[in-house]
Amino acid sequence: MSAVTVEAPTPQPRQEEVLTEEALAFLAELHRRFTPRRDELLRARARRRAEIAATGRLDFLPETAAVREGDWRVAPAPPALEDRRVEITGPTDRKMTVNALNSGARVWLADFEDASSPTWANVIGGQLSLADAYRRRIDFTDERGKEYALRPDAELATVVMRPRGWHLDERHLTVGGRAVPGALVDFGLYFFHNAARLIELGKGPYFYLPKLESHLEARLWNDVFVFAQRELGIPEGTVRATVLIETITAAFEMEEILYELRDHASGLNAGRWDYLFSIVKNFRDGGEKFVLPDRNAVTMTAPFMRAYTELLVRTCHKRGAHAIGGMAAFIPSRDAQANALAFTKVRADKDREAGDGFDGSWVAHPGLVAVARESFDAVLGDRPHQKHRQREDVKVTADDLLAIDSLDARPTCEGLRNAVQVGTRYLQSWLAGRGAVAVFNLMEDVATAEISRSQIWQWINTRVVLADTGEPVTREFVRQVAADQLVKMRDEMGEDAFITGGWERAFDLLMRLSLEEEYVDFLTLPAYELLD
Repeated sequence: MSAVTVEAPTPQPRQEEVLTEEALAFLAELHRRFTPRRDELLRARARRRAEIAATGRLDFLPETAAVREGDWRVAPAPPALEDRRVEITGPTDRKMTVNALNSGARVWLADFEDASSPTWANVIGGQLSLADAYRRRIDFTDERGKEYALRPDAELATVVMRPRGWHLDERHLTVGGRAVPGALVDFGLYFFHNAARLIELGKGPYFYLPKLESHLEARLWNDVFVFAQRELGIPEGTVRATVLIETITAAFEMEEILYELRDHASGLNAGRWDYLFSIVKNFRDGGEKFVLPDRNAVTMTAPFMRAYTELLVRTCHKRGAHAIGGMAAFIPSRDAQANALAFTKVRADKDREAGDGFDGSWVAHPGLVAVARESFDAVLGDRPHQKHRQREDVKVTADDLLAIDSLDARPTCEGLRNAVQVGTRYLQSWLAGRGAVAVFNLMEDVATAEISRSQIWQWINTRVVLADTGEPVTREFVRQVAADQLVKMRDEMGEDAFITGGWERAFDLLMRLSLEEEYVDFLTLPAYELLD
């Protein structure tokens, strides 16, 4: 069997601890067994997208009706994942690792995906951060002299690691000249080095699975789990996976996804921005009916978003799984008045989720953990979850999930300016190696840039007329608006910082993806080619 070849630009400190001969052999076997099916599933995505373009429709699958009607439940949650009332998310750099584990949240989503720029330093450094944390070797002092250490007596958050999506490759690790899928790299290295240690700690190898588009993609992950456990002598069923329902196609296959992972499933999560991005991507030629307004106008109370989240809660509780709510992305600042207003909005959002039956929810900053916990404590009390709430009152149809035009809002020029600003600011940081970025007091990740550039593309190609100015959105109009925003960013940064910071490169990438006639499925694919 061909071995894994390491083609890293610059070897990272302690890289040899991660890329051991045994770990690379494990990766090579994962690649040999599962990459061909991954490739076929990516082709299936393209075929399904073509069907949506031809019909303008999606529906629940008739061929899996028996699964939806069957009497089955997922495996019981392990003790470490029984109570998930507050989860914090973030990349796996050493500072975030310590802060997240100490945050007081029940769970930390340790992210190798949308909150991480996949530089070689981040891929290797993230693996080292987690391995060190489990072995209590994570203490360090930063360049300012501030010390970071795990609290010795506090209960640390349970780690649920998120690998990259199926569509991304890791170009620095190849087999026979072919890049190994990033999902298998992230999963394989983490599982190989940490599964046994996590069991010793009373926890286990737990995962968040991103951007699945069908139950067949969940089946592939389940087969990966089964093989990995058998290969390393880990008891089957030790792995637990929470699936992000962040694509419109997956929303029609929630039960089937849980069924495929039923021996390893622990829940589903509602991922807001990627879900909107997926709607635009799949129905981009569906006409005005599928035009999304400014992203900040699409709240979780929109009828089609309510249908999606309530169906998720009903599905999870019907099958014995946790339902995890969406992100509170606000970052507390020194402005007490702004904080008070934001906390009020966050509390209302978490109150709604807890009231709807969610068992927990996400925050992006340790300062929001207590706010979210109060909302769920008020509903849960001493109970670890509320799976007893079956939500049999929820009846969701395909039309409900696709009622994008039920939202009483239209695109505006201010929304266009915001998309340019946020998209550029995020991509500048991502290309510099930072995947979780504070933009206008919100913690943003790749999904932010995806919805920003997708909405610009959609508004152009649907010939939208802006509600606040009456201007038709053309390529030339977008160029003019975007150029004005670029000048504002340059004035804010200063000329030297603007040039050395790669701002124009980020802006050019955003414009290319937004203005091209052909829609690019994932911006991270061309962006990855620009990473050092």
